[in-house]
Amino acid sequence: MAIRLSLICLLVSVTAIAADLTPERYWNSALPNTPIPNSLRHLFTSDFSDEKSTNVQVGKGGVNVYTGKGKPGGGTAVNVGKGGVHVNTGKGKGTHVSVSGGKGHGGGVGVHTGKPGKRTDVGVGKGGVIVHTRHKGKPVYVGVKPGHNPFVYNYAASETQLHDDPKAALFFLEKDMVPGKAMNLRFNAEDGYNGKTAFLPRGEAETVPFGSEKFSEILNTFSVKPGSGEAEMMKKTIEECEAKRVGGEEKYCATSLESMVDFSVSKLGKDHVRAVSTEVAEKNAPMQKYRIAAAGVKKLSDDKSVVCHKQKYPFAVFYCHKAMMTSVYAVPLEGENGLRAKAVAVCHKNTSAWNPNHLAFKVLKVKPGSVPVCHFLPETHVVWFSY
Repeated sequence: MAIRLSLICLLVSVTAIAADLTPERYWNSALPNTPIPNSLRHLFTSDFSDEKSTNVQVGKGGVNVYTGKGKPGGGTAVNVGKGGVHVNTGKGKGTHVSVSGGKGHGGGVGVHTGKPGKRTDVGVGKGGVIVHTRHKGKPVYVGVKPGHNPFVYNYAASETQLHDDPKAALFFLEKDMVPGKAMNLRFNAEDGYNGKTAFLPRGEAETVPFGSEKFSEILNTFSVKPGSGEAEMMKKTIEECEAKRVGGEEKYCATSLESMVDFSVSKLGKDHVRAVSTEVAEKNAPMQKYRIAAAGVKKLSDDKSVVCHKQKYPFAVFYCHKAMMTSVYAVPLEGENGLRAKAVAVCHKNTSAWNPNHLAFKVLKVKPGSVPVCHFLPETHVVWFSY
């Protein structure tokens, strides 16, 4: 009985290890008092959710757990007996966990999830914990051409971007942030991979190559053809992540939610920190005229902040930078068709180090460092601040 209980404890340990890999659990453990913005919650994968029923049986033969719809091979089976602990989920394409102690088994814990060749393997034994991931597939390209990111300070805007990029309308002057002010806006402009690129758990993200020196390997990993639109978009994101800092900017490209949390907490502390994003009541809302609601604007922070911009990539990557001398505002908006939005705006008080041909200066017709420059955040972006 003692052996059986030990094996069950090992199985619980394996479950704890798997749980630690989920972005949401990591957030809740690191920031228990900070709500998760919807913009980030929508990027969580559903690999760990299970709405099926679970049956547990304890008898002379050991402990048996089965979860599924009643179809043979269709759910998750757990067996604890003399041979060790064995878990099988799915029809040969799911998760397999084995805990054994005999000579022929290596005496450890093994977890294998996903289809062969596109799976994650976790091994726990005398040598420690080993995680190996094969990525799950190719990005979905929707026809958006790569262009300069308007939220990167050192890029000059092209004429095409000035006239055609819906993000150009997101820039405005701080003095104009008053009730009744009208602006033509579109918040949820396409991000290039149809907005559905999700976070990878950090254990997986760290095994996926990322960097210009590994670009050929990256294309091969995601089955992307060199020179294609997908490849150019991925290359642009990597270049932005590797570009030099501007002025006193501190920047970091987060390839997982966990790494975004770590960077933001390292710059702001974990006590009294909030993360907010723009929320629009309607998906795929068109460009239209919005007015700042009479309820008025609320200043959320007037010191330093960390702003994280979602990039064009096969999985969720965020360009994060610590911004000094910035103010963060909550701005209620009302569209001409009745649509309401809870917008988040960031105002930069010192733009003297920005590229003189930055999109903001061309749109607003002002010079670097002359006046505070503000911009609304698209829905998929997030700003962190202390309160």
